[in-house]
Amino acid sequence: MVVDLNEAYEQIDSYWDPHVAGELNDQHVKLARIEGAFDWHHHEEADELFFVHEGELTIRFREREDVTLTPGQFHVVPAGIDHQPVADEECRIVLFEPADTLNTGNVESEKTVREEKRIE
Repeated sequence: MVVDLNEAYEQIDSYWDPHVAGELNDQHVKLARIEGAFDWHHHEEADELFFVHEGELTIRFREREDVTLTPGQFHVVPAGIDHQPVADEECRIVLFEPADTLNTGNVESEKTVREEKRIE
């Protein structure tokens, strides 16, 4: 299956609602449109890769310097590290993480997505 990112993002009509676009080796490739600040959280046993397709993403950290990503850049947040993704304007990201990873990690909130939609 070939995924055209520009077309795939048109299937996503809300922010902070990751959609599964592919799977490999028990990992999900997820697409999300984001804007504003997400919940502070961590993933106890899973690393999380953030890749920016369009826009600008800042990943805030409690214990170290923040990271700002622009199109074509990615950053891996190691397991167990508290972080908060923030986008001042709409940003389109790709996430790589284990298939069973909950988007809000160790936090339950209105942004928690238990059943992710899939890109068709």
